[in-house]
Amino acid sequence: MRILSGIQPSGALHVGNYFGMMRPAIELQEKGEAYYFIADYHSMTSITEPEVRRKNSLDVALDFLACGLDPAKSVFFVQSDVPEVTELTWLLGTVTPMGLLERCHSYKDKQAKGIAANFGLFAYPVLMASDILIYDSNIVPVGRDQKQHVEVTRDIAIKFNQLYGEVFVIPEPQIRDEVAVVPGTDGHKMSKSYDNTIEIFGEEKPLRKKIMRLVMDSRPPEEPKPDADKNIAIQLLRLVASKETATDYENRLREGGLGYGDLKKALFENYWEYFTEARARRAELEANLDHVHQVLKGGAAKARALAQTVVNRAKKASGLG
Repeated sequence: MRILSGIQPSGALHVGNYFGMMRPAIELQEKGEAYYFIADYHSMTSITEPEVRRKNSLDVALDFLACGLDPAKSVFFVQSDVPEVTELTWLLGTVTPMGLLERCHSYKDKQAKGIAANFGLFAYPVLMASDILIYDSNIVPVGRDQKQHVEVTRDIAIKFNQLYGEVFVIPEPQIRDEVAVVPGTDGHKMSKSYDNTIEIFGEEKPLRKKIMRLVMDSRPPEEPKPDADKNIAIQLLRLVASKETATDYENRLREGGLGYGDLKKALFENYWEYFTEARARRAELEANLDHVHQVLKGGAAKARALAQTVVNRAKKASGLG
């Protein structure tokens, strides 16, 4: 079983990234042949500063390795170090219906937010399909909001196979429903675009302040809260605390008598403790960047060898070689 997942270097990785994508991916490296990449080509639809892209890409590498990605068990690389993915994007684009891309949620959502439409934004799902298909991926762990992209990938692969023979493996999405959507500080889905994130790594004081500013309602502490399970802090606490601790705070909030301030303090302490070991590992990696670059270089060499095989197969089947 080959597993494929990627993440954009669009800024500091946050708790939503960790529970929605990173942790599931890291767990899966024990169960199959894992290919994980830093999607710097994709970041070109939102970032135009070269140095920001380079810094963000390195930060993502540090974060992933600190959180437990093991280069001995997975292939970890930067997307643009495998340029064959852009060649395959063209091949796939020639069989991709315009209507399929026009229906993609991410394109419509970005347009609604006022982001200028361009080819990169519109063709984003085709590049994503290439990312997946170029490694003969079987499983793609994604957040629920990304499920449509895997479905689009399947549609494109099936269409190509119908035209040119059995060239591509048809991938399956894997979604962990219990953490598919992580709430941000305002109650909406945690996302950098909403400016409501809690970073995995960062300075203690600013992160504490961010958690203490979580949006709550105006009910007094003594009032019972039968909807305690809907509380943002409780939902986040379930992710970073033991089941017993999270349940205890939820019950206390439901019964009345627990103040929101005390609940937020408990959330911060459990969150800070949860990532203690990862923070220490990240500091070690940051002091040895040569190792990080070697990991990415070695991963790219392995990924490119497979990518060239798949692209050559697609080209031969379609009459290009």
